[in-house]
Amino acid sequence: MSPPRMDNVYTVVGAVVKGFVDSLRGALIIFTLDESINEQKRSPARHDIASLRRVSENPLVKSDRQQPKKEKKILKRTLQCCGLNGGIFWLSILLFEWGLLPLVNYLILTILGQKTNIGQTVSSIVESSLSFVFSTMWVLPLLLLSKVVNSLWFQDIADSVYRHSRGRPTVLSSVGKLIADAMFSVLVQFFFLIQTMLISYFPVAPLGYIFYLVHTCLLFSLYSFEYKMYNMGWELHKRLNFIEANWPYFIGFGLPLSVLTSLTSSYIISGCIFSILFPFFIISANEAEPLVNLSSSHLRLFSPVIALSNALFHQTVRPLVEPKGKRTR
Repeated sequence: MSPPRMDNVYTVVGAVVKGFVDSLRGALIIFTLDESINEQKRSPARHDIASLRRVSENPLVKSDRQQPKKEKKILKRTLQCCGLNGGIFWLSILLFEWGLLPLVNYLILTILGQKTNIGQTVSSIVESSLSFVFSTMWVLPLLLLSKVVNSLWFQDIADSVYRHSRGRPTVLSSVGKLIADAMFSVLVQFFFLIQTMLISYFPVAPLGYIFYLVHTCLLFSLYSFEYKMYNMGWELHKRLNFIEANWPYFIGFGLPLSVLTSLTSSYIISGCIFSILFPFFIISANEAEPLVNLSSSHLRLFSPVIALSNALFHQTVRPLVEPKGKRTR
């Protein structure tokens, strides 16, 4: 990638700032979005002239169209994400690590003596055993459950917001394309996560973190905008090309979530923070209008993982999902 021309620096910085501001919009409109959706649902009933006329002529006659029931789906789903990931998952980890383990350690050392080798040994064994049991019996099952439940809630939020602002989603032309696109997207995102972790070990300390931050910004922007782009009927290659071509805006958009999730070294806690905040970014992405064509260069960070995914996908997955005689590549 060639660096942006100097006369475009202010434009690029402006796009980064615009993306950053747009990413915060979901937190501002989420409390009024459900009411706006309910108002949109009520509007056809208000304009049913024939029904209103019959009711006005005879008050005993009820309208044949019922008012839609008020719903708070988006806010409800967001609060559920906060409750599951913050109130149950994250809180349970904090209580275990900051409450139960110190208490058990204190009791053991009090009984056996704080300065004895036996007390230190028993305390270490009990702490390791409790941590293992807690991780296998609680953290791992809850982590898997939260991944499934979160994905359903995220999709529900994204579909509700999209229908409200843009209408009915556009689906891909065939089931085979839909399956292939979904599986290829998983491969690309998985390999990009590996690429992100590897780039974080860049030997020059400040550059390593900056490269890592840029990768996560683009990845979180892809996560946020993928629901909207998918509902628009965009295939994966178009989604990735759009993000790479307009990288200044998407670096700014993904920056808040990237910084907040990098504040902890724990993958589990970082995942909790992501799951709590992600619904707001889904809403922000749906409402955003990205600034495009501001840079003459593409930030082709996805190209290595696309090439790797293509090689693996064509050899293993594609023959299973594509009928014989229908291959175009």
